[in-house]
Amino acid sequence: MENFERNGMGMTWGVVLGVIIIILIVWFVLKAINKKKKRSRTQGETPLNVLKERYASGEIDKEEYERRKKGLMS
Repeated sequence: MENFERNGMGMTWGVVLGVIIIILIVWFVLKAINKKKKRSRTQGETPLNVLKERYASGEIDKEEYERRKKGLMS
């Protein structure tokens, strides 16, 4: 009987440890995703800069650039 209780308690601690590990993994993943989002915002990727890059690369014409710029500035 004593051996059964010891195995049951060990299984309980195994489940608790497994849940803790899963929580830590999820926390680290979410932290990494959030850090990546913050980094992309601070590297000059504002909507106006993206618009300027699209205009400079010829993806949009001057009329489209001016229209969208006006929309961003208002």
